[in-house]
Amino acid sequence: MTNVCGCDLLIHLFASIPVSDSVLRTEIWNHIAMEVTQVLLNAQSVDSTVRKHAEETLKQFQEQNLPGFLLSLSGELSSEEKPVDSRKLAGLILKNALDAKEQHRKYELVQRWLSLDVAVKTQIKTCLLQTLSSPAPDARSTASQVIAKVAGIELPQKQWPELIGSLLSNQQLPAHIKQATLETLGYLCEEVSPDVMEQDQVNKILTAVIQGMNAEEKNNDVRLAATRALYNALGFAQANFTNDMERDFIMRVVCQATLSPEVKIRQAAFECLVSISSTYYEKLAPYIQDIFSITAKAVREDEEPVALQAIEFWSSICDEEIDILEDYGGDFTADSDVPCYNFIKQALPALVPMLLETLLKQEEDQDQDEVAWNLAMAGGTCLGLVARTVGDDIVPLVMPFIEENITKPDWRQREAATYAFGSILEGPSPDKLTPIVNGALNFMLTALTKDANSHVKDTTAWTLGRIFEFLHGSTVEMPIITPANCQQIITVLLQSMKDAPNVAEKACGALYFLAQGYGDVAASSPLTPFFQEMVQSLLTVTHREDAGESRLRTAAYEALNEVVRCSTDETVPMVLQLVPVIMMELHQTLEAQKLSSDEREKQSELQGLLCGCLQVIIQKLGSSEPTKYAFSQYADQIMSLFLRVFACRSATVHEEAMLSIGALAYATGPDFAKYMPEFYKYLEMGLQNFEEYQVCAVTVGVVGDLCRALEDKILPYCDGIMTQLLKDLSSNQLHRSVKPPIFSCFGDIALAIGENFEKYLMYAMPMLQSAAELSARATGADDEILDYTNLLRNGILEAYSGIFQGFKNSPKTQLLIPYAPHILQFLDSIYMEKDMDDVVMKTAIGVLGDLADTLGSNAGSLIQQSVSSKDFLIECLSSDDHLIKESAEWAQMAISRAISV
Repeated sequence: MTNVCGCDLLIHLFASIPVSDSVLRTEIWNHIAMEVTQVLLNAQSVDSTVRKHAEETLKQFQEQNLPGFLLSLSGELSSEEKPVDSRKLAGLILKNALDAKEQHRKYELVQRWLSLDVAVKTQIKTCLLQTLSSPAPDARSTASQVIAKVAGIELPQKQWPELIGSLLSNQQLPAHIKQATLETLGYLCEEVSPDVMEQDQVNKILTAVIQGMNAEEKNNDVRLAATRALYNALGFAQANFTNDMERDFIMRVVCQATLSPEVKIRQAAFECLVSISSTYYEKLAPYIQDIFSITAKAVREDEEPVALQAIEFWSSICDEEIDILEDYGGDFTADSDVPCYNFIKQALPALVPMLLETLLKQEEDQDQDEVAWNLAMAGGTCLGLVARTVGDDIVPLVMPFIEENITKPDWRQREAATYAFGSILEGPSPDKLTPIVNGALNFMLTALTKDANSHVKDTTAWTLGRIFEFLHGSTVEMPIITPANCQQIITVLLQSMKDAPNVAEKACGALYFLAQGYGDVAASSPLTPFFQEMVQSLLTVTHREDAGESRLRTAAYEALNEVVRCSTDETVPMVLQLVPVIMMELHQTLEAQKLSSDEREKQSELQGLLCGCLQVIIQKLGSSEPTKYAFSQYADQIMSLFLRVFACRSATVHEEAMLSIGALAYATGPDFAKYMPEFYKYLEMGLQNFEEYQVCAVTVGVVGDLCRALEDKILPYCDGIMTQLLKDLSSNQLHRSVKPPIFSCFGDIALAIGENFEKYLMYAMPMLQSAAELSARATGADDEILDYTNLLRNGILEAYSGIFQGFKNSPKTQLLIPYAPHILQFLDSIYMEKDMDDVVMKTAIGVLGDLADTLGSNAGSLIQQSVSSKDFLIECLSSDDHLIKESAEWAQMAISRAISV
């Protein structure tokens, strides 16, 4: 303890010395650096008081003198005299001083590092590189990670150009340095984007890595580090994979490594193959036969971690081929970007038997473990992907296995046969599957109640759920569920809900899909006579002592919600009776006193499930006038409960309760105004919740619901809401996914309050304008950025649409005229980019119509001058999408009126 106190005193002393007295400051700083070892060790103490004190000291240390703090950490990490534990923690703190998960924090840390004195950074980097030759493996490994973090910041800035040369010069040194260097190169490739490095550097890195992987390399640690480094470096090898000789060499070395005597190397080599299968699918044809032999041998003979990766290779190939087939259908032309090589179809006769063998390798307790992953599960998952890839062709290859094993005395064979059946239900056509399912259904219903083995029952219930998910519903021509078997199916499922939690959870899932299949039946559903019994059984499940196991309680509420959502008008009186039941359950969760943190978490989870259930009930009853009126008697009590749920939490807003508020606002309409004075503070709290951005996003959606329900009665709250929304948009802490809905929300508010939106125009319009400029060009962006760009465009356009419609017929429409040229320019630019999706196209042509409709003759000449409005309109009028066409026809009429005035 004395050392930590001494360190504290020295830090305070250091802070009090004038900057001008550099000699004394340096001397004291050197003493602090000497004390740091003990502080780092104390920060790992089992004594929480000692640990907290040490953490506080480190924080002060960092705040008082960041360069000195980082220097002392790098010195600690590189010093062989220091204990390994303090060195490791020093490296970890150093790494965390360079990177963070949250984007805004990461940006701050990067800027902070870049602004440090060059001499300080050079000294830190020298210490880090020196640590790579340390005899202590933990110190080397930590230094590797920190070097990669620094490289991730500096290389894109054209700084530290000598790093890669310096690392590659270590290849002739002793094995432990070679291993640390390869580990560093691996981490570096993970941190840096491929476009940052010259091809010459990439070639040198790959050469070093491939040499390290070679069978001639006798040191297993070096070989393992090299194999793991290649996994991260594959994204850099685009040019090398287009060169036949280089690609052959890389593939040969990887395939050799899958045969290494060392299990970790074999596993890492198969991980490389999995990555190659997705990154370089189109280059695999010459190697696929050899890869099949290697993977088949591994699946049948190797240890589980290796065998799992060998199966993963084929799952990855399935993913690639499913994506290609979905994107292109069967229409491949010579100039298609990526043709489908049908590797799965070709491998089918050998691949399917190999996967079926794995299904017999179950573990005794796999159904009880929610995160279990073993050979049987991996094989079944891959079999399911194969079925989706090849469709009908898989059925004749799997049916003999099912028929042979389904009635065997050994539970493993019965379970494997059932799992195989369940796995192939998505992909093949209903025509192919329905006759087989009809023949098997009775057998499966009997197995679910009568089989002596819990695993078999678990998989049977899961398979029934898959049958109802993929082969039942209004789109399926041959119904599986008929008046003759409906009662038996429901009886069996409800009985199975009394079984072990894992079986009961799957039975709830099956009932969920059974109900969903009748979701669009308007008049009468075969489930109506059983509604009361299903609801009662599901509520009973939620009260089971063991409902916390195997996600059972959650599955029961999900099934209950679906049964209610898909019920018909005939069951409305029973849905209405459910309201006070669920309200009472929610009330009881609010009565619990003095809960432990674990109990509080469970309480919050249960409140979420009950609020979700009420949300579905409110939506169901609020969808027609008679039921809405019947439900209104409960509205005050429900709102009172929701407010109490919000009050349970001091810092955050309950997400499910917030969603339920949206449903309640829709159901009660303008009457919701009476709840606003008390609810508003929670609305504001939700909008301020940057950390849990999903809560913020849900709250933004609820603002839209309130605008639609309250219309101009929302006006007294708009100043606060708009202020918070504008703050959210300006924040770099808020997740970007929340920003498009915020823009849409501007439109909702403007629609609700009309010309009263005038006072927000001067704030909202510049925000929309700068976001529009940003989103107009997503040239060369990847799919993820393009998807986000289209969401952003749609949000902006919905804002413009709401603002124009809100001001329509108001004497204040002229306030919008100055913004019209920019809006037309935005429409021009996104039309020219040719990368908008159908949703954006519909909203965009709608905005063109809104602009003409609201501004009339003031817009006519501007539209005529617009570069692309005419072409855009013509394109939308001839669209196959009837919604786009409808919007375009309306816009055409509005533009004609504006031009003719």
